[in-house]
Amino acid sequence: MAGLVLALCLPLQARDRWSALSQLESGDNDRAVGAAGEISRYQIKPEVWQRFASADADWTNSDHALSVARRAMQERCAAFERKMHRPPADWEFYVLWNAPAQVQRPSKVVLERAERFCNLVNSR
Repeated sequence: MAGLVLALCLPLQARDRWSALSQLESGDNDRAVGAAGEISRYQIKPEVWQRFASADADWTNSDHALSVARRAMQERCAAFERKMHRPPADWEFYVLWNAPAQVQRPSKVVLERAERFCNLVNSR
């Protein structure tokens, strides 16, 4: 199944990734709060926000939220590249965002969301 998702997600369009992530995670809702306390249009986990946000960052501000999300993903993607010797494909990018511990063996639920993410990326 991962091979199928990979085949659907070969194009790397970093600018579109953020739009697709926002759409998938919250429907572009800057004030979204998830069941586990995730915040912003990107549904950033509280511990990630605390680690990467500046003291004056406002999670309801789309630019601030994007900055925090990018900083978190820069670290995750760099670790992925060190291990795999290549940048993540779109579906791997989503798994790194949603369930980084599952990047080698994502669950069916995460794979289904990754496929939806890829469809959004490729539709732009």
